[in-house]
This record gives sequence, structure tokens and C-alpha cells, in this order.
Amino acid sequence: MIDVTTVRALHPLEIRILLAYGPGDIIDGQKVRQDLGFREGQENQAFSWLAAKGLLEEAGRNIELAYELTALGKEWHEKGTPEARIMAILAEQGPLSLPDLAQALGFDQKTVGSAFGALAREGVCAMNDEKKASLRDARLPARVQALAALLSKAASMGGMLPEAVLDQDELAIMHTVAKKRGAQDAPFRIAERTRVSYRVTQQAAEWQEAVRSLGMTGEELGAITPEMLEKGSWKHGQFRPYNVQVPPARVIPGRRNPYVEFLESVKDKLVSLGFEEFDGNLVETEFWNSDALFMPQFHSARDIHDVYYLEEPTHAKVIEEPYLSRVAAAHEHGGMTGSRGWGYSFDRDFTRRLILRSQGTVLSARQLPKAHIPGKYFGIVRCFRYDRVDATHLSDFYQTEGIVLGEDVNLRTLLGFLEMFATEVAGAKEVKYVPGYFPFTEPSIEVHIRHPVLGWFELGGSGIFRPEVTRSLGVEVPVAAWGIGIDRMALMALGLNDLRELFSSDLESVRLRRSQFKLQ
Repeated sequence: MIDVTTVRALHPLEIRILLAYGPGDIIDGQKVRQDLGFREGQENQAFSWLAAKGLLEEAGRNIELAYELTALGKEWHEKGTPEARIMAILAEQGPLSLPDLAQALGFDQKTVGSAFGALAREGVCAMNDEKKASLRDARLPARVQALAALLSKAASMGGMLPEAVLDQDELAIMHTVAKKRGAQDAPFRIAERTRVSYRVTQQAAEWQEAVRSLGMTGEELGAITPEMLEKGSWKHGQFRPYNVQVPPARVIPGRRNPYVEFLESVKDKLVSLGFEEFDGNLVETEFWNSDALFMPQFHSARDIHDVYYLEEPTHAKVIEEPYLSRVAAAHEHGGMTGSRGWGYSFDRDFTRRLILRSQGTVLSARQLPKAHIPGKYFGIVRCFRYDRVDATHLSDFYQTEGIVLGEDVNLRTLLGFLEMFATEVAGAKEVKYVPGYFPFTEPSIEVHIRHPVLGWFELGGSGIFRPEVTRSLGVEVPVAAWGIGIDRMALMALGLNDLRELFSSDLESVRLRRSQFKLQ
């Protein structure tokens, strides 16, 4: 005996199917939509519920082909195929070159070339003595007419043409214009649909009897609408029972990623301190990434294992002057910087080599020639280095890069900003500063913080830019600079133990981290 409460809990879609079909009947989505007026998708919901109760069982599966109208196909249906549009404009304006055709119709060269080539093979168009496309026959080829008919047929059927509705001639045309993958440049996309049929089980008979005995019709109301209230029709309707014991659905509103929020909080803090934000390209030249920073071209960091080189194109066309000449002179003999330089012949071809930027300091170098004095600038910069990935290293990472320019800028200025990053932004309790070496700063300082699990690790490097850097780029005042691993600051701020957790695909973990960040 079936429990009455269980029967009353049936969804109206289930009830309608139980009342319409008996044990042994074979049904599928298309049949149910036609017989009962279900919207597409509703039948699959009902099938899954009924199958879970043992009232339906799978009877068979068939894979059916269909042809779906793409965005390009919809455009062709509305505006005409490329061939038809080429013929129309040639009939109206006379002979045109292929580039002029492309510009007039808004096509790319490939589309115009392919369409004109097909028309030329069919004798409809040809190139005249002036190398311009001209119209020979104003009648649309049968192929173009057939394709236009297919586009109209698909549009009238909601954008989807099942293979079964196409005759042999239509299929022949379809096979020339439809693609299964990468269909952006095709009017139709080949779609495979699995059609599943179900058999109503003998067990369904008892449920059907119970449904009928309770007077359930499948038209029960699940909610009161404003229209029902206005017309009073709710008074004559039968409502579905509501189970107050059912737990409500979990509502998960859209939220920002906690790491993104952390980056934004760093930006807000720096902007509130009077900093201006700068940004730049991911692809840089060796010149701006290293040469302008007085890093010698034979430096070990230039090794291919440290940076990523572009395969195509390999080199930039030019480097901006007068900075190229000034930097080259600084490397070779010191130029106008008061330095002796590195004492080698600067390679002006190597300096044009394209790489993925490996350090945020490249943006500081680019900012120096146009910076205001005094001035404060920063950037949240994504960098790339060939590195072994572990808890504190990634092959691509973010740095917060900043510079402060002014007559009164000195080491004390720099240490003050480093203290702020370590304690206020990263939330570190223990901080230490150790001497470091960078080719472009003197003195150079590394700031280290203590993580409760990972122990001491370097947060980033900093220093006062050397004259070889600043004077070559047109700056005569002291410049304090830093490049701090903001990913590592996030470890402390978000309570993480591994950099890889910042980019986790575990949504529950991401939600937890966001809550922890908000609580701090």
C-alpha cells in the first residue's frame, strides 16, 4: 500500500504522465511534449523523478543528428549569404576590387575570397582587365538559393534542423556548410542528441490508482499569482500540499573571489596614501624588462630557464629613443650617469627580444620618463618566471610594484613603506630586513616575514634606484622602489599555507577563505 502523503508529494508533471500512460507504454521526450504540451526540459525532470521511484525504466537510446543555426547563420539569414550580397553590390555599383568588396560589405578577406571563388567557378562572376570583380550573370546559382532556403527553414523551426526533416538534396548542401567543432565560421553546427525512450513499469499501476482515488489531476497549483488574486480564480483551484519539514534550498549569492578582494584592498590602501596606479603589457622587451634597469646582458638571470621567450614574433621593431642610446651608453661606459658602466659592447638586437615580463620593476622603468616630481606610483603586476611550483613559488605570480620620487626621498622613506606592507597589508607580526643585491638599486634591501607554518620567507626586494637607471631615463632625483610578492602577503592575510590555494577550484574552500578575510 502506498502512503497517501508520498502520493500527494508527486509533482504535477509526474501526475500528468502517470494519468496519460499505462504499464508497458513506451514514451520519450518528443512524445510527451506533443501529447501533454510540456515545455522542452520539463519531460526530463519528470522522467528522472519517476525513474527514481521505479515507475519508469530505460527502454532504449538512439543518437540523432541535428543542425543548429550559428550566429553567423542567423546573420546570413537576415542579411543574405556572402555570395548573394556580393552579387547584389556588384549589380548596384559595378566592378569592384576584392578589398573594396570586403570593406563595403564588412567581410574579411578570407570570406570575400572564398565566396568570389565559388561564384567564379560557377561562371557568375569574373575578374575584368582592371583586376576587379565583375558580374556576368545576375541569376543566383541554385546552390546559393538552396542554402538560403535551408537558413529560412532552420529559422522557422527555432534554429534547429533535425536530420530527419531534410531530404537528400538538402543534406548534400548541409554537409558542405556545417561543422561539428569550431563552427564560428560556419552557418550551421552539427549537434548530436541522444534520444532516450522509457517504458512505464507495472509498479506504476498502483500509483495511478492512488492518484485517481485522491482526485489529483496534475493541474494542482503550486503558488498564487497576482493574476489569480485579481480574478479570484484561486478560490476554485486545488493546491499542492506544502511540507514544512523540507529544508530550504541553499542560497549562494554571487561573490568576489577572496584573493581578488585582497588585491583590491591593497589598491585602495595605496590610493588612499596618494599613490597613482600604473599598468602595462604582459609582453615586454629585454630592454625595458632588464636593460633599462642596468642589468647586464650577460647576467645569469637572462638565462632562458628564468624567463619565457616569445616564439613569434621574436623581436620588437624599435626601442624608444633617446632611451635606447642612453641605456646602451650606461652599460658600455657609464654614459652621463657618472658610472664606469659594465664595460661591454651593448647588443642592440638582443635588447629588442620579446619576453613575458619577469618582474614588476619593468613598469617602474617605463613610468620614470613620464613621472611627476615629487610623485608616488604603484601597480599590481602579473609576472612570469620559469620556476618550480611549491608552497611559496609559482610560475606566474603577482607583485605590487611601486616607486616614490622626490628630493627628500631616502632609505628611511623606503623602510617606512616596507613596514606598512609587512604589518598592515600582510598582517605579519614578525618582520626583519636583510641586505640584498639587485643590479638596479643601491642600497638594496630584502624584507622577510615569519609565517606561523612556513616560517621565514622573503616578501620582496627593494632599494634606491641607481643613477645608471634614473639618469638614463631622464630623472635626476632619488627614487625609492620596491617589488613585493603580493601572493605571499595574501598567504598571511587569508590564513593560507600554500600559494596554490589562492587559485583553488574548490568553491567551498574559496567561500571559507572569503569569510575569514571579511572577519579580519
